[in-house]
Amino acid sequence: KPGGGETPMLASSIHSVVLNPPWNVPAGIAARELFPKGAAYLARNGFKVIGTGANRRLQQQPAQSALGKYKFDFANPFAVYLHDTPGKGIFSSYDRLASHGCIRLERPGDLARLLLDGSAEWTPEAIDTALAAGKTVRADLPTDVAVYLLYWTAYASQSGAMNFRGDPYGW
Repeated sequence: KPGGGETPMLASSIHSVVLNPPWNVPAGIAARELFPKGAAYLARNGFKVIGTGANRRLQQQPAQSALGKYKFDFANPFAVYLHDTPGKGIFSSYDRLASHGCIRLERPGDLARLLLDGSAEWTPEAIDTALAAGKTVRADLPTDVAVYLLYWTAYASQSGAMNFRGDPYGW
């Protein structure tokens, strides 16, 4: 979303899929948006306060995680990743400027199975079993897969016709 939640442009490689991921809330989001809601809200929504004082941080437990059941990890200095979401309604909306920079996936299970295809350990059945167990597990990909986060407001179609999109970030 504009105003500090822009998705960065980058190139990296997905190296693993985290099944049943917790959400380690960035300090800024915790301070601005979550701690002010109070202890009852945090408890009701599966947040665990870790540490005390200036070092305290929030982690949302896997069963209620805003990341859903899948997180796709790739190295980057922005702490963004591709992930599932429990809020599937966003995909029917034209305006999807709601994230803090990460990319929500509509069909993360399909992507996880595709990326883990060829792994002796992470068969579709093993993935389903791990998800059902509810514990956080990291599944390393058999081969890293390139990921590019790009921001294009103008592009040419295969036929050469130009397409233009709005620029919500004002870039």
